[in-house]
Amino acid sequence: MTAQVSTSHRWPAIEMRGVGARSMRDPGVIVAEDVNWTVQAGDFWVIAGPQRGGKTDFLMMAAGLSAPEGGAYRVFDSEMPIFEDARLEERLRVGFVFDGGKLFDHLTMIENVALPISFHENLPAEEARARAEKLLEAVDVMTFADRTPSAVAWHWQQRAGLARALALKPELLLLDNPLVGLDPRNAAWWLSFLGALNRGHALTDGKPVTIVATAQDFWSWRNHARSFAALMDRKLCVLGDWAAVEQCDDEAVRELVLRPEIDRRAQI
Repeated sequence: MTAQVSTSHRWPAIEMRGVGARSMRDPGVIVAEDVNWTVQAGDFWVIAGPQRGGKTDFLMMAAGLSAPEGGAYRVFDSEMPIFEDARLEERLRVGFVFDGGKLFDHLTMIENVALPISFHENLPAEEARARAEKLLEAVDVMTFADRTPSAVAWHWQQRAGLARALALKPELLLLDNPLVGLDPRNAAWWLSFLGALNRGHALTDGKPVTIVATAQDFWSWRNHARSFAALMDRKLCVLGDWAAVEQCDDEAVRELVLRPEIDRRAQI
């Protein structure tokens, strides 16, 4: 069932008007242009598109990790880019989960999660570790707390990356391809956990988290996300809810609706 959150006191978490994004690997390549898009607080969006179609670059721009290409872009009513030092307060309201977790391998799993807590909140190591333990317990990774990332399976690294992104209790969480490469059981865990975050989780003091995730298909998210968009040929096509996705007759969009192999083996 699609998660429901209160629609009272809603305000834009992200506003884009005529915005573009460049490839971070090849700055000469434009991956998105003339994007007009609004994400309201409490929304749960999924952006799907073909592989190597620019979704990661667009998401990182949306998170303030790279500068937008033209247009006007605001996050929490703050002009982008928010990665400038003067925008630290706004930046800490945004969490980002990288594809694969992108943990530091010279640190243990729990040290990775404790790092933003000790750095930004200036807490003693013992207090930061205690907070990190609760986060790892919430994502079922505490068993591997004192191992380095390379010593555990990839999907546990991904969960630890989620714990790190939640360490400062963000209001906006962006996730790059969180379901890619997962078996049905682990994919179902992610979908359930993200739904709980969107409704309001103890890790964020019960406050609903606005979620934007990229994906290679829409189907896996049909019962969880409430809004869908497709990034294709440098254009962000805002589709709307699942009913709108199903009714869309664009052939390229239809390809993103087809049930993926993971879902043929077990329902999510």
